[in-house]
Amino acid sequence: MWLDINPRSSIPIYQQMVDGIKEAVARGIMVPGERMPTVRELASELSLNPNTIAKAYQKLEQEGIIVTMRSRGTFVAGRSTVRDREGAKKQVAALMEKVMVEAYHLGLNREDLIQLFEASLDEWEKGEGNNHGFGYRDAGAE
Repeated sequence: MWLDINPRSSIPIYQQMVDGIKEAVARGIMVPGERMPTVRELASELSLNPNTIAKAYQKLEQEGIIVTMRSRGTFVAGRSTVRDREGAKKQVAALMEKVMVEAYHLGLNREDLIQLFEASLDEWEKGEGNNHGFGYRDAGAE
């Protein structure tokens, strides 16, 4: 299965699910309009508590990653356009701050970070299943 859950991880299982589904959508493994398994189906397949699945789905819906339609099911949402670009930038900047703290403690410098970031972008763009990239090249066009 495309979703890898590690019950021994310090990251809560529902958050592992959220992160895994977000990555699958970003990489094109799951596509907009694709039907998600029901809470019960996924709980059974992963041998998890249905409440854990429901919590993950709730968070994903709040973030606009999935959408639930009554009596039809839950589906991968289309990629939304960023309405609050400054808010989105702040959110990513906070994540980058965490990376920089870790890099500091691992003894990496600015050049190391730039090299790693550029290599990660290159890998992301040529990676299997990633057929839609970030769209960062047209970030100024709205």
